[in-house]
Amino acid sequence: MGLIHIELFTTLDLVAQAPGGPDEDPEGFPFGGWQAPLLNETTGAQIAAAYEGTDALLLGRRTYDIFAAYWPKQEGGPFAGLFNSVPKYVASRGEPDLPWAGSTQLGPDLVAAVRGIRERHEHVKVVGSLDLVQTLLREKLFDRLDLWVHPIVLGVGKKVFDTGAVPTNVTLLEPPAAGPTGTVFLRYGIADGIPRTGDMSAPDRGLGNGG
Repeated sequence: MGLIHIELFTTLDLVAQAPGGPDEDPEGFPFGGWQAPLLNETTGAQIAAAYEGTDALLLGRRTYDIFAAYWPKQEGGPFAGLFNSVPKYVASRGEPDLPWAGSTQLGPDLVAAVRGIRERHEHVKVVGSLDLVQTLLREKLFDRLDLWVHPIVLGVGKKVFDTGAVPTNVTLLEPPAAGPTGTVFLRYGIADGIPRTGDMSAPDRGLGNGG
């Protein structure tokens, strides 16, 4: 069985809307392109490494349209050849035109469709696609969650975890890595169970009154 990897760029308050450019999201979001001033070679190398071994993309409709308008026109760089060659699976409630070679619309049962993709591929990358991501998080239908957390707070915008998020344990798979502009790369894997609760004043916590 393959792995579903979610790749997201976020702010410190976990806004992940429209990092790439002012026109990326037409919903009136005032900070489109917030990531651009913070990009650096360290982050670029981390992103390139994260996509090594990718053999399929899983995209929401809006992200697909942005990618389909851009990547087929590109020839160089570490991503054009990869994105143009691997299968692209698109989650959409409508009947979209899918002109990008290798594109397939998923069926109405998204959960079953994603499970089928996992059976056919080793490393499936989910890029952007916040509505889709939130569904995968709610269904716990992911294996890896890569977050590039940028040192800014926006206060508005779509966040990684919405009000429908479910209690979930994750585990840090490697030490956090900070870049020169303060962006921190965090790689998590899904873990069993749900978060536990406890008492901070218990003796083994070292926070008792000492009396």
